[in-house]
Amino acid sequence: MSMQDPVADLLTRVRNAMMAHQDEVTIPSSKLKAAVAKVLVEEGYVADFSVQADDKQGLLTIKLRYVAGVPVIEGIQRVSKPSCRVYVGYDEIPKVRSGLGISILSTPKGVMSDKTARTAKVGGEILCTVW
Repeated sequence: MSMQDPVADLLTRVRNAMMAHQDEVTIPSSKLKAAVAKVLVEEGYVADFSVQADDKQGLLTIKLRYVAGVPVIEGIQRVSKPSCRVYVGYDEIPKVRSGLGISILSTPKGVMSDKTARTAKVGGEILCTVW
């Protein structure tokens, strides 16, 4: 069966692995999922990620991060869905938790965090929010 929303699947697997206090989570890979994982690493929400090739599409392994046994990611939520896309300009990008969280955007210049998008003055589709 085909997957309708691969980004939502990524977020759900990360959320479930954090609640189960797992060290890492492995999911089927794609360029978009790897780009989202890269933003999470750059912002310090996960420790590392790697992509391994296999016979099919590859596997994305994300190493989760904990501080004193508490997950760094308190919440992760999908914003733009296949049924209702959410697009914003760079001056309309909302702040998550008064700047304590981030939004991950898909822009013409690639997948980036809300802070980077504001600096580059580029808008796009809000994929998810992380706090």
